[in-house]
Amino acid sequence: MSGAASRGWKPRYNPWLVAVTVTLGAFMEVLDTTIVNVSLPHIAGSLSVSNDESTWTLTTYLVANGIVLTISGSLSRMLGRKRYFLICIGCFTVASFACGLATEFWQIILFRALQGFFGGGLQPTQQAIILDSFPPEKRSAAFSLTAIAIIIAPILGPVVGGYLTDTYSWHWIFLINVPVGLITFFGVLQVVEDPPWVEEEHARPFRFDYVGLGFIVLALGGLEIAVDRGENEDWLDSSFIRITALLSVIGFVGGITWLLRAKHPIVDLRVFKDRNFALGCVLISIMGFVLYASAVLIPQLAQQQFGYTATWSGLVLTPGAVVLVLLIPLVGKSLSFIPAKYVIAFGGLVLGSSLLYSQGITPDIDFAGLALMRATQTAGLAFLFVPISTLAYATLPKELNGDATALFTMCRNVLGGIGISVSTALVQDHMQIRQAHMVGHLSPTNEPYNVLLQQLRQAFVDHGYSAAEAAQLATGQVFQMLRAQVAVLAYGDVFIITACLAFLIIPAALMMSGLKVQGGGGGH
Repeated sequence: MSGAASRGWKPRYNPWLVAVTVTLGAFMEVLDTTIVNVSLPHIAGSLSVSNDESTWTLTTYLVANGIVLTISGSLSRMLGRKRYFLICIGCFTVASFACGLATEFWQIILFRALQGFFGGGLQPTQQAIILDSFPPEKRSAAFSLTAIAIIIAPILGPVVGGYLTDTYSWHWIFLINVPVGLITFFGVLQVVEDPPWVEEEHARPFRFDYVGLGFIVLALGGLEIAVDRGENEDWLDSSFIRITALLSVIGFVGGITWLLRAKHPIVDLRVFKDRNFALGCVLISIMGFVLYASAVLIPQLAQQQFGYTATWSGLVLTPGAVVLVLLIPLVGKSLSFIPAKYVIAFGGLVLGSSLLYSQGITPDIDFAGLALMRATQTAGLAFLFVPISTLAYATLPKELNGDATALFTMCRNVLGGIGISVSTALVQDHMQIRQAHMVGHLSPTNEPYNVLLQQLRQAFVDHGYSAAEAAQLATGQVFQMLRAQVAVLAYGDVFIITACLAFLIIPAALMMSGLKVQGGGGGH
């Protein structure tokens, strides 16, 4: 097809129908990143493994997912974008069904890896399809739809996972994907088509870069495993972590060197020459880290420290999801008269401030307090995804959309997975630090401690316990109070750390081009 015809190409079906169809598949895949979190204890008990071993169901998914995200552009060129999307959604659905039927631990590990492998192609391919289906001036509106799926999915994951696990069984967190996957598969088959430039690219001779793939596997696989297993394996004191970290360094150094010099690299790093895209990847990485970390921290706190069920710990996130749905369309419209970089900087300010507010959490906080805390955090996230995505792709040629969406999505998801692991590890580390500091106050020389102990002893005596029993119970009660305080303070510390990271969004955003988006879309 001629260049003029290619420029005038439009999808046969309404672009919004195309966007909704492909976003449904991406939503399902992102949901599976966090839906497992609240169900890990149930999976461990059902399959007779330890809680530590059960976390491999998350690790294997993230490792396989991160690797495929990076090379999805190359696989799209080799197989054709529509065909690749259909393969991904079909195999992801089958793997989900297999996970739901698993009766042995090795089975769920294998099928979760396959879920991650085939699910990894869904998000970048979905974004590439949207970029090609909408003209630049309408992209921010389309990305608003994507944002609702990509940001709300990890928030709804614990809610859906908790409800299905408490009401039915953990198997249903995987089986629920089957009907959604089938609907998406046949929807894509009907309404999605490859644009002329994608067909032309697919028709050219293709040489697969196995060396580049090997370096990517080492880099991202080693990184994900080292970060995810570091806390359990005692970080660099473990030879296993040292080896995986070394392999990751070798993969990154060797991979960057190879991909910059190879004639036909598996992923084209030239996209990073575009300043907006390079800064967009930095910004979406920070957003992904904070999004996934905060989506895990509050349900984890509610479940482990406040005794919430899996369902109720997930419901804490629901008001935040409502805030996102209300704000994202307004943010998309604001891009037509406010330069995107200022909207992003404002989002970083709101997100960082809300996380600082969250560090003031107390042991007696109720459901409404936790829900309000999460809602303020998600308000900041609403100002980030759409303008970052719109501005990141604004000055890229359409021929680089495949590699760009693969790298952009990889940055968000890999840093999101790292956010889950690092935030959980930081909570454990800071609990130990806080406890070591506070336990020094529990001594006979500390007058407030003596007064509290005496009050508790008297309360137990008044309830009919002997003096010896009251003394023992009072000491145990004080230790429980200490543990509760320690846990809350540790979570507060991690909120401060994530707040500092969120504030880095502001200077990075201000370094981007001051483009306004004409008509509410991605302008040039």
